[in-house]
Amino acid sequence: MWNATSVPEFHFIQLSEDPDLQPVLFGLFLSLYILALFGNLLIILTVSSDSHLHTPMYFFLSNLSMVDIGFISTTVPRVIVDIQTHCPVMSYVGCLTQMSLFIIFGCMDSMILAVMAYDRFVAICHPLYYQVIMNPSCCGVLFLGCFLLSLLDLLLHYVAVLNFSKCEDYIEISNYFCDSSELLKLACFDSFTNSIVRYSIGTLFGLLPISGIIFSYFKIVSSIMRSSSSSGKHKTFSTCGSHLSIVCLFYGTGLGVFFSSSLSISPRNNAVASVMYSAITPMLNPFIYSLRNKDIKTALRNILS
Repeated sequence: MWNATSVPEFHFIQLSEDPDLQPVLFGLFLSLYILALFGNLLIILTVSSDSHLHTPMYFFLSNLSMVDIGFISTTVPRVIVDIQTHCPVMSYVGCLTQMSLFIIFGCMDSMILAVMAYDRFVAICHPLYYQVIMNPSCCGVLFLGCFLLSLLDLLLHYVAVLNFSKCEDYIEISNYFCDSSELLKLACFDSFTNSIVRYSIGTLFGLLPISGIIFSYFKIVSSIMRSSSSSGKHKTFSTCGSHLSIVCLFYGTGLGVFFSSSLSISPRNNAVASVMYSAITPMLNPFIYSLRNKDIKTALRNILS
C-alpha cells in the first residue's frame, strides 16, 4: 500500500475543449441543477402538504426526489465550478468523498425504484391486503434496507478502489466526475481481475433491483390481462406509466454507460453519455411524475390556489 500523499490530485476530462462552448456548458449545467432542485423540492413539498398523498406510493416518491437531489448535487455543482475556473482538478480525499456520495445516492435511487415497483405490484395484484402489507413500519424497513444495501455497495467499492497501483502525482480520470469504474482501473489487479471485480459489483447491485422490477411488472401485466374491465386496464397502465418511464430512463442510460465504458470509444463520448443518468435523469424524474399523475397535479393546483 502506498501513502495517500503520493497521489495528491485527480484530473478530470473536459466535456469540451472549445472555449466558445464553455459559457454554453455553464448555462446548461446550471439550468439542469436549478430545474432538478425546483422539481424535486416541489414534489417533496406537495406530498408532505397534501394529506391525500400520505400513502406508501408517494412516500417512496418523495424519498426518491430527496435522493435525486443528493445524486445530482454530488456532481453538477463541482462541474459548474470547474467550468468557471478552467481547472477540473480534485484532491484524493475529495475524489473519494464524491465517489462515496455518488455510489450511495445512485444505489439508493436504483433500490427505491425497485421498491416502488413492488408497491405497485401489491396494490394491483393484492388490493385487499395492500394496507396490511404496505403499512408504515414496512415502508420504513424497506427504505432502511435500501440505505443499508447502498452502504454495502460502497464498502465493496472501497475494498477494491483503495488498492491503487499507480503512484504518479498526475492521474487523469476519463470522466467529468470521480467515477468508481475509472478508479477501479487504478487498482492493484490485472485487467482480467479488474473486469471481474467491476462486473461482479455491477451485476450484484444492478441485477438485484432490475430482477425485482421485472418480476413485479410481470405479475402486474398478468393480473391486467385477466381483468375484463377496459377502464381498469387503462387506469392501471396510467398509474404505472410514470414509474416505467423513469425506470427505462435511469437504467437505459446507466447500463449504456456501464457497458460502453469497456468498449473502445473515446473518453469524452463516455463522459457526455454519463451526463444522461447523472444529471438529466434526476432533473426529469419529478416532471415525469407531475405531468402524468392526476393526484400530483390536483395537489399542485390546491397548493397554488
